[in-house]
Amino acid sequence: MKKLLRNTLRSSFVQRAVGILAAEYLRLVWRTNKFTFDPPDVYDRVEPQIPAIFAFWHGQHFLTPFIKNKDWYKARVLISRHRDGEFNAIAAERLGIGTIRGSGDHGGAFHRKGGVGAFKEMVRTLEDGCNVALTADVPKRSRVAGLGIIMLARESGRPIMPFAMATSRFVRLKNWDRTTINLPFGRGALVGIKEIHVPPDADAATMEALRLELEETLNEATRRAYAQLGRPGPADA
Repeated sequence: MKKLLRNTLRSSFVQRAVGILAAEYLRLVWRTNKFTFDPPDVYDRVEPQIPAIFAFWHGQHFLTPFIKNKDWYKARVLISRHRDGEFNAIAAERLGIGTIRGSGDHGGAFHRKGGVGAFKEMVRTLEDGCNVALTADVPKRSRVAGLGIIMLARESGRPIMPFAMATSRFVRLKNWDRTTINLPFGRGALVGIKEIHVPPDADAATMEALRLELEETLNEATRRAYAQLGRPGPADA
């Protein structure tokens, strides 16, 4: 039975069907939640610094394609090569977001997971004037930022834009990243506190300090987003 289920999920037809359904469901969620923005002029602040690296926590990422609110914004998102990543890739592309396949983790499996190629492609994407979006977490360690995104900012010279999105109605799973499935017909909040710049000559100590700053900024943005909606954040569940 497990083998049959695994083979079914690997079917390109099933993956495409699930990806399309997921994209259309998320579109419904976006359209039926009234969003507020913190700060109110967040887009005016970000736009002059495009292309940028948009960072968010894993498990809080489903609505992130909708930060692209203008047709001329170009964006690509880093998505794992894992089987489950196929659904996410199809959904993202359905919502007008390009994809880069590979790992953002700079741990021992970096080469095996296609991390080197993905890193180079992200740098080229930014050089071409296109935004890059990716989760900041170390794999399987929720709300712990990795150094990969800091390295990308140092190499590309582009700022990191940490942000959080939340809705007042959701279902939260009891897994490693407290995955939050947003529900329609409620309220939403998008919070972007500040950008983070990484100097091109940043040494190991500087990069670690900026990694911690990114982690703290994302945690604060997430806390504020849920607080504005009067709901507990994933760290409080």
